[in-house]
Amino acid sequence: MAEREEWGSRIGLILAMAGNAVGLGNFLRYPVQATQNGGGAFMLPYFIAFLLLGIPLMWVEWSIGRNGGKYNHSSLPGMFQVMWKHPVAKYLGAIGLLISTIIMIYYTMLVSWLLGFSFFSITGSYSQITDLSQMATFLSEFQNGGGTFFSSMWPAYIFLILTLFLNFYILSKGLSGGIEVFAKIALPLLFFFAILIAIYVFTIGTPDPVNHPERSVWNGLAFIWNPNFSLLGDSKIWLAAAGQVFFTLSLGMGTLHTFASYLKPKDDIALSGLATASINEFAEVILGGTIAIPIAVAFFGLMDAQVIANGGTFNLGIVSMGVIFNQMAYGQIFGFMWFFLLFFAGVTSTVAMCQPLISFLEEEFNFNHKKANLVVGFFIFVAIHLVFFYQKFGFLDEMDYWAGTFLLVAISLIEVIIFAWIFGIDKGFAEMTTGADIKIPNIFKFIIKYVTPLYLLFILSFWTFQSAIPTLMMDNVKPENVVYLWGSRTFMALTFIGICIMVNIAWKRKQKGTNF
Repeated sequence: MAEREEWGSRIGLILAMAGNAVGLGNFLRYPVQATQNGGGAFMLPYFIAFLLLGIPLMWVEWSIGRNGGKYNHSSLPGMFQVMWKHPVAKYLGAIGLLISTIIMIYYTMLVSWLLGFSFFSITGSYSQITDLSQMATFLSEFQNGGGTFFSSMWPAYIFLILTLFLNFYILSKGLSGGIEVFAKIALPLLFFFAILIAIYVFTIGTPDPVNHPERSVWNGLAFIWNPNFSLLGDSKIWLAAAGQVFFTLSLGMGTLHTFASYLKPKDDIALSGLATASINEFAEVILGGTIAIPIAVAFFGLMDAQVIANGGTFNLGIVSMGVIFNQMAYGQIFGFMWFFLLFFAGVTSTVAMCQPLISFLEEEFNFNHKKANLVVGFFIFVAIHLVFFYQKFGFLDEMDYWAGTFLLVAISLIEVIIFAWIFGIDKGFAEMTTGADIKIPNIFKFIIKYVTPLYLLFILSFWTFQSAIPTLMMDNVKPENVVYLWGSRTFMALTFIGICIMVNIAWKRKQKGTNF
């Protein structure tokens, strides 16, 4: 087996981990969730979920990853098998490989749209649009082709290929030479753009003080930070807050485990994990919350901003922001910065999503890095065409729900049970605190063993009855889309079967001592 890679520096590791977490969820999903769920009323449940769900799971995933790395495992099948000597463990870990692979496929396309909009902004392609419905049409035609603004899907396809190429170019350079170097460039640049835009937002104040004095940035900030305690009895707000914390930290994807597996056995994970989570929260709460919501309130008013947010993630982050930038001084420049910021945030996440499968092929099949990168790249290239051509029929949404929502919580519940109950909380906590640069309070042993799994079980149970069963039964699905949804499910099922077959082959050959 080839010598295992290592991180070049601790700051590189933290930035790569933070880059994995910092993504579209920070700047697109978070403002929508906060706006839809009462603004300030959302923040208290959000921070409670961060304390009881986010931080414990962050430490658990770093611990599972570093522990697996000691046995030359950088993906969940091997990591789970090390902690639980049961034949089913490695197949439960295969779910983690499925999740990161499926999300990588469709997430790359979402990221490519942002590269497109950064180009359209700086070139003034939509500078004449000042109406939300027209901007929504511009976005839709870019995604699907045909219409007033775009005659075909070629522009979207070109940006998709460029995004794919960038991802696999970075991955081809390896862990320290590719992902770490890119993170050291992308994260500071991302924060520079975000801080610059946030500062500019504060200078807007009240765009139309005569006709709309209530439409101001300050009212937008007040909406986020003034809690309405009367709304805290609504369980949906607590669930939405927990879900946002979960998604924003990239928990359950297997990416944190893989990155942590390249640590040395006594490298700190306590402070590093906390630093990663803190960087992500700064990007989300301070920067993400300071840009999209206040600026939307300033230009459209609070009521209309909430209506826009209810229209979906892209309505607030792309459609409304595009219209707003067209009404601002230097709007083309700031529009470019906004969309390029989102593009960079997306790429730091997509490169992380590919690493678990690449590491799996390298370590379980003894592929060299170039071969593993080419095999994964070819599979992603072929598979992404399914999403590209059929996303308008719900193909992407189906993948996003099962792989990018439901299974994330399911695998996290599985991993915390294996870590705290099967491996044992005492052994797990000892692994977590080995080499720690800070003392983790003992109360987290109780939280990880009891509170976090119950929290996850509550979310999973609620979502099962609220959305999983209706989604499974295709309630309210257009008849013409049913075949595409079944196509999406079939693709995911075949991908999972393929991963399980590879896991089975790898373990059988290990037992026979066969070299690949």
